[in-house]
Amino acid sequence: MGKLYPSLTPTLRAFIAEAPMFFVATAPLAGDGHVNVSPKGGMDTLAVLDDTTVAYLDLIGSGAETIAHLRENGRITLMVCSFTARPKILRLYGTGECVFPDSPDWNRLIGHFGEHPIPRSVVVVSLNRIADSCGFTVPEMTLVSERDLQDQWGARRTGVQLESYMREKNAHSIDGIDARPHQPEEASTALYGR
Repeated sequence: MGKLYPSLTPTLRAFIAEAPMFFVATAPLAGDGHVNVSPKGGMDTLAVLDDTTVAYLDLIGSGAETIAHLRENGRITLMVCSFTARPKILRLYGTGECVFPDSPDWNRLIGHFGEHPIPRSVVVVSLNRIADSCGFTVPEMTLVSERDLQDQWGARRTGVQLESYMREKNAHSIDGIDARPHQPEEASTALYGR
């Protein structure tokens, strides 16, 4: 029922573009470490860069598991599901890298996504396995609307407040793995424009 693909076909690209959400899974190297799975809003935060590369816009959140795990070992899987009448699951396995706002690649990458007030990084994934499966047990559901609560939360904060929040909440994974090098406060103020 499932199929392996050497690259992202036009049909798979369309499937990814239409997805209202996707899931990201990472894990630390330690056998007793916590595996992390995060749901992400889709539509304007997931992009196909080429036949074997995807990227998603990583927004400031309550933790930084993905960033910590990628810094440690790079392993990542993205999963896109169909919740419509035609069932399908697409898994994108690969190696991920976080591109932060102070990177020379930031301006080239950020244009692939919609505008959000609290970008933290762009996660670029080089794919080494592309596989689909039936998704026969995934329920059919109707999308009511996308939520903008995270954007609203971020828009109410200054750059200094966002940097302070990241220093407190996003410095390490729940297993204590270093999550990211923080920029000086002036860089955050310039990035978030407030």
